[in-house]
Parts: sequence; C-alpha cells; structure tokens
Amino acid sequence: MRVAVFGAGGRMGAEVCRSVGVTEGLELVVGVDPFHAGADLAAATRAVVANGAHPQIVGTAAELAGLNVDVAIDFTVHSAAMENLRWCAANGVHAVVGTTGFTDADLAEFRSAFTTSNCLIAANFAIGAVLMMRFAEMAAPFFETAEVIEYHHDGKVDAPSGTALATVNRMAAAKSTWAPDPTKTETIAGARGGKGPADIRVHAVRMRGVVANQEVILGTTGQTLVIRHDTTDRTSFMPGVVLAAQRIAAFPGLTIGLDSFLDL
Repeated sequence: MRVAVFGAGGRMGAEVCRSVGVTEGLELVVGVDPFHAGADLAAATRAVVANGAHPQIVGTAAELAGLNVDVAIDFTVHSAAMENLRWCAANGVHAVVGTTGFTDADLAEFRSAFTTSNCLIAANFAIGAVLMMRFAEMAAPFFETAEVIEYHHDGKVDAPSGTALATVNRMAAAKSTWAPDPTKTETIAGARGGKGPADIRVHAVRMRGVVANQEVILGTTGQTLVIRHDTTDRTSFMPGVVLAAQRIAAFPGLTIGLDSFLDL
C-alpha cells in the first residue's frame, strides 16, 4: 500500500515515516507538513524510501492528487486533521488517525463522509495501552471507586489525554454508578482532579522525562487494583500504527479505537 504521512516533520510523524519505510507491503511515498514543505522526506525523517527515490514533504493534502496514495496516517492537531480527513474521504483514501480532540459532531461528519474509503481514529496505538483500557473496562463492574492518573511529557498542551478520556468513557459505560466522592473542601482548587464521565476523577501530570504513562486505580472493600501502562519511547506506538495501515481496508467506514484491529 502507498502511504502518505500527515505531520511528517513532527516527532511522531517522523517516527511513523521510519516505521512505514521498513515495513514490507507498505511504501512511503509522501509526507505532508506545512512547516517542512519542500524538504526531502527521507533526509528530514531518516526514513527508508523505495527504489532510492527522493519524495518531498508537501504543504497541503491537495498536493497528494495524482500520487495514488492508498492510506494516509495523521498525527497532527485537531484543526489540521479535520481538513486532512475531509480530503481523504472526498478522494477515496483510507485514513489512520492518532490525532485526538474530535467532537461528537466531527465523528458524525466522518461517519457520513467515509463511504468509499475507511477511517480509524485511535486515542492510543500502543498495544499495551489498548489492553490497559480493555482491562479497566472489564474490571469496572466489580469495583466501587476508580480514578485515572495520566502522565505525559511537558510538551503536551491539552489535558487530560485522549487515552484518559477514552478509558473513563469505557469504564463509565461498563458501570454508570460509582461511590460518591467524600471530599467536602479542596484547600487547593483542583486537588481532586477533573470529573470525567460517571464522575470518575482524572488527574493529568505534565513532567519532563516522561513520554506517556497511565494508571487506573480501582478500589472496593478490602482491596485495590492498579492497571498501569508505561511508554518509554515513541517506537511503542509504531506496531499499532503499522498494523492499522495494513488492515484498514478491511474495516468499512469509521472505526473508533484499535480494539477491532486486534480482534478484542
């Protein structure tokens, strides 16, 4: 499959380019990044490209016309991803998306738009993180209290993370009623974190030296359960991204989360 990478000049995008470039059956043909337009894709990302070619990074999705791209991988920001996905849907290109922050209205638009190609949007492509979310969902009905703590690098500008939101959404769907929070007074506002679905508390840590970690703490009488996933390098996301690019053609329309691709 011929692959384009949106956000190719960023850290995640460059890592995606390198992983696609060394995967049999995938061919890295172009990068898209307005901040690195005109750069040699292989030189900018240290990615392997086929047949010694020298594809460039282009500035907009419209410049992919005529390149016969089969699947586009997007690790950008919400505003850019919206336009990228609209282009993919209109041009019959499959989309694998790691960008977060989409609203229900955005997802409804994608469901209507992706009719001749498919789209996967996943909050996290690390297979261990996908399993963590599934385990938390499975455990939720058996516990009375739960809190989520997510840790990310100090360059992440949004909080909480898409993974944390996806986790609490799934836990709340599995168990809608939890024990009430006993807190009457917060000496420091926000000390108890933010309330997610079903009032499950979410705490966001931004810390130098961290990539992306999350723990889910569940408690009931006489016991607690901690489900934790740690990411030490961005390469942890690449097996999931590559798997998604390889299998996207088999999943019609819009898919949310990598679970289906792992047969979970």
